[in-house]
Amino acid sequence: MTGALANIKKAVERAAECPAKHIESAEVIEGFRHQIVWTGTVEIFDLIGHPNANRAYGWQEGERFVAVLEIPPVDSASTAVRAAIAASQKSTRN
Repeated sequence: MTGALANIKKAVERAAECPAKHIESAEVIEGFRHQIVWTGTVEIFDLIGHPNANRAYGWQEGERFVAVLEIPPVDSASTAVRAAIAASQKSTRN
């Protein structure tokens, strides 16, 4: 496991408060109004023993690591990215 992937796994396990197992990587391109707003690799993890989520998604943005649990409406790597973008825009406005 590479250093970046290990750090993403740690972020996922911290967010989920349970162990996680890496299962695959997914390339995601998110657009809005005909412009690309985010592109990158999302790491997908199975969660072991989480009461509400079976899966989580994580990635690195600059120096920070992002982790999103698969809890509706999040059901894929793309929706995890969208949820993180929305959360970041909301926190910027507040």
